[in-house]
Amino acid sequence: MTAEEIADPDEVRQYALPLVLRVERGSPPARTDALEGAARAVLWFLADPRVNEPEGEWAPAVRAWTDARIRKVVRRARGAAWERASALPGITVVHRSAEIRVYPPVPVDNWPPDLAKLQVAGTELEDPAPLWLNPELPMTAGKAMAQAGHAAQLAWWRLGPRVRSEWRDLDFDLAVRTAAPQRWAELVHSGLPVVRDGGFTEVAPGSCTVVADVPALRAERGAMRQ
Repeated sequence: MTAEEIADPDEVRQYALPLVLRVERGSPPARTDALEGAARAVLWFLADPRVNEPEGEWAPAVRAWTDARIRKVVRRARGAAWERASALPGITVVHRSAEIRVYPPVPVDNWPPDLAKLQVAGTELEDPAPLWLNPELPMTAGKAMAQAGHAAQLAWWRLGPRVRSEWRDLDFDLAVRTAAPQRWAELVHSGLPVVRDGGFTEVAPGSCTVVADVPALRAERGAMRQ
């Protein structure tokens, strides 16, 4: 086939790669886990012999998908809907708190019924209690670990019994991330717990090292402003 004979990707039948995220009521996955899990699910799918072997079961659908516009559509499911979706041919990837199933490409106008009825909109997630590290303050791993511990303790002291119990039930789920430089000043002055180091090792006394951005405290601050 010559270059002139290759079909325009907009003119051929369009396919999409379906991904379904498990979002159970009361225990949704963390946003970062879902994003990283989606990337890993696509890679596991592409590496599967059913895709990359010439006679692979899913190879024709993948060729049709890649000959057109490469589209991916994420839907969410819980309970019985997740069980029905899990019964369809595909690959399930578990990445920390996220469980994602990826399927062979399907025509965008002919989804399997158990996938077509799943919701697309409304998949909004948060990361668990982020502890933000100062992006402009180098610390060894040991020092940063101590500061993260301080931030967790300050957050604990600020929380009421009910929220403490809910957090414990979630196995004290949290994430430690380095803040974006342009956001650090905003975090320090947000009213959230801030660790100010005593200056015994590595950093100057009074240095702000970590902000505990616990969702319950963030909501509390928002209610106070209203």
